[in-house]
Amino acid sequence: MNISSCGIDCEVCRFKVEQNCTGCYANKGRRFWGICDLYACAASKYLPHCGKCSDFPCQKLIDAHKGENPDGNGIEIENLKRLLAEEK
Repeated sequence: MNISSCGIDCEVCRFKVEQNCTGCYANKGRRFWGICDLYACAASKYLPHCGKCSDFPCQKLIDAHKGENPDGNGIEIENLKRLLAEEK
């Protein structure tokens, strides 16, 4: 899995094809729609992704994945939990 800073699985995200999106890491949070606040937050704390934050899952992350993201609805938080488990 290619997981973004906020937990989106980039391999199945529709924007990979629709917008030729290469993911937040490749563009340091500068996406086709603007700067990603979640990427910027994790980067400002020198964290590789939101799952490593002491506030995980914060309200900002929860709100970002409540359906406003077409690939959202909470799976991203589960992706980050799985990523954390794999990193141990």
